[in-house]
Amino acid sequence: MAKRVHLDVELPDELFAQLRKEEIETKVKEALVMELLREHRLSQGKAAEILDISRHELFDLMTNHRVPVIDLDTEELRNELQKPLARP
Repeated sequence: MAKRVHLDVELPDELFAQLRKEEIETKVKEALVMELLREHRLSQGKAAEILDISRHELFDLMTNHRVPVIDLDTEELRNELQKPLARP
């Protein structure tokens, strides 16, 4: 079950005048999800679900926020590269 959180964000008048309320809410939500991905506290699938976007759109957003799409340590990468490729 999802919970709703309400935040008060103070913005300069000139910035607030440039953005719609919905745009601010979207940007805040995206920033939080991107930080949680960066911290490995959220899966990519869950992030896409929370933001109501496709995985492809998520990868673009991650790139824009400089969050690695593939984030494996050396050992994880070595293990992945040693796995046989699945044949269709």
